[in-house]
Amino acid sequence: MKFAYHATMCPPDQYLPLTQAAEAAGFDTFTFPDSICYPQEGSDVYPYNDDGTRDFLDGVPFLEPFVAIPYLAARTEHIRFTTSVIKLAVRQPVVVAKQLSSLAVMIGDRLGLGVGISPWPEDFLACQIPWEKRGKRMDEMMEIVNGLMSGEYFGYDGEIFQMDPIKLCPVPDHHIPLLVGGHAKPALRRAARLGDGWVSAGSSLQELQSMISQIEGFRKDYGREGGAFEYHAMTEAAYSVEGLGDLAAAGVTEVIIAFRNPSSAAPDTQSVEEKIGMINWYADNVIKPYRS
Repeated sequence: MKFAYHATMCPPDQYLPLTQAAEAAGFDTFTFPDSICYPQEGSDVYPYNDDGTRDFLDGVPFLEPFVAIPYLAARTEHIRFTTSVIKLAVRQPVVVAKQLSSLAVMIGDRLGLGVGISPWPEDFLACQIPWEKRGKRMDEMMEIVNGLMSGEYFGYDGEIFQMDPIKLCPVPDHHIPLLVGGHAKPALRRAARLGDGWVSAGSSLQELQSMISQIEGFRKDYGREGGAFEYHAMTEAAYSVEGLGDLAAAGVTEVIIAFRNPSSAAPDTQSVEEKIGMINWYADNVIKPYRS
């Protein structure tokens, strides 16, 4: 089992000390959320909290992962970085591939890209990307990003994207895992068909068992059963040694640890010292006993 720390949209000046503290405590990964912008007027509800509102996100700081990760990687030694998840479908695939390949070359094998669509039409409108066929757009973008990582000429002729053969240089000498976020059936199928793993947020152990079983069934349908596949989960079961054993038995390979609900409307008033204390508490009481 690997351990990722999620800083839950903390103040920007806390990212560096929290990353360094997580590395020193024995966490394997530091993971980033993503948000492009916040609309003055929004039409859709928020899918990740009980009341469906997203007003609490107004004014919450989200750093751009492709900017923040290289800064933090330069100030740490070995901790990995993932996104959980970037809104891939509102971006441009060749630019993402260039950003990803450049970052991976610079920091080495310390990067995984968690990707999702975005549940909000306003994100697509702000980026001037059609909301329609967003799932198909996401699928094709993943294929393009993976294809360009080869360092060979790669062209594409899809429903959304058409591209004459091009190649990127440099590209990393290692594979960058693409981890698909989302709990809906299309997301589970996407992870099984195109991804190297899946990212879940807020699911119970029983829900994780069900969704992992579905993904494994889809992987078999697509002829991709066996081989390495990552399951990342933010779940209450990850806060005890016994729970970690249950998660490992279910197939979870990495747990995402946060000490503040990222979907909470309560303001983040904790000091960086308090957060480092919780990082160290988890390391002493969960990570070390589990690994011993």
